[in-house]
Amino acid sequence: MIETPGIAFTILAFALVIGPLVFIHEMGHYLAGRMFGVKADAFAVGFGREIAGFTDSRGTRWKFGWLPLGGYVKFAGDMSPASTPNAEWLALPAAERQQTFQAKPVWQRAIIVAAGPVINFVLAIIILGGFAVAYGDVRLQPVVGQVLPGSVAASAGFVPGDRITAIGGREVDSFNDLIRYVQIRAQERVRVDFVRAGTARSRELVIGTALERDRFGNEYRMGRIGIAPSNPVVVPVGLVEAPGIAVRRTGEIVTMMVETIGQVITGRRSVKELGGPLSIAKVAGEQMSLGLDAYVFLVALVSINLGFINLLPIPMLDGGHLFLYAIEAVRRRPVTPAVQEWAFRGGLAAILLLMLVVTFNDLGALGLWKSLGKNLAGLIG
Repeated sequence: MIETPGIAFTILAFALVIGPLVFIHEMGHYLAGRMFGVKADAFAVGFGREIAGFTDSRGTRWKFGWLPLGGYVKFAGDMSPASTPNAEWLALPAAERQQTFQAKPVWQRAIIVAAGPVINFVLAIIILGGFAVAYGDVRLQPVVGQVLPGSVAASAGFVPGDRITAIGGREVDSFNDLIRYVQIRAQERVRVDFVRAGTARSRELVIGTALERDRFGNEYRMGRIGIAPSNPVVVPVGLVEAPGIAVRRTGEIVTMMVETIGQVITGRRSVKELGGPLSIAKVAGEQMSLGLDAYVFLVALVSINLGFINLLPIPMLDGGHLFLYAIEAVRRRPVTPAVQEWAFRGGLAAILLLMLVVTFNDLGALGLWKSLGKNLAGLIG
């Protein structure tokens, strides 16, 4: 039976994921700016018309927009998307100009911009570290415990007791390394290196495909080779060890993101698999219905996504600013305002195009295009 959370429940779950994460992201920028003496004119969570807000004693307007899909901090002197000095900025009194973002050296501007994504990663590390303390660290040796009959591994001749040492040229230290590699490479031919009875061996195989369906009716195409691990060992984790484990898990998630994006760019993975805000909302509702643990883990994943995406070197994103600051640091002078303006226009166009693609995919995943197709066919018939 397919379970579907209600629309109101899904909207609430989405708001409780995106709203706090955007707030935390922008708070990173805000606090870093405060540290370097930059005045913030506005701190906004959400876009569109302001539905609530107040002005604090420092003159910062804290406001909430009706569309909770983003947010921003507007620092003093931000008179253009590229934050470039212009005649209006030069006309400011010297004391006011000193409190503006543009007046700060490049290294301080870089820290202010990087602070948003960094705090998203820090939040995810805290959550994942908490899970490690609460549930321990599951250790899975890269040893074949079971070979599923009729599977790719069975056809390749693997047997229980084989210790996997590498796959696709990548070293395997745990069974989880193997799982992460295989599940995003369905139908790819790879070489698997292993040790059997003290002798090093290797096999070539084509990773199989498993179509999995969850309780909400979502279907996932996953790579599988048909082996199961030996008995897992759950190791208790203390507060001292937790941050290291959380950082490692965060790194593993980011690595998978990079690899899947690379697959989309190279055509090995369909662009249809890219999702946007509607997909996140759908998943948020589903995970909240599964319980607190599933929901909090989703918050960690979305926070990592938010930090990672914002670090991409695309103008309009934090990573685009950092890229321009890196050029400025090397050249010892800023990129010309005209170049920055065109770069940010190009970045905006790229982001809008991506939003159109993911929204189209989201609507397709929700069945809109199939429904329209059936209705059109009915009208024609």
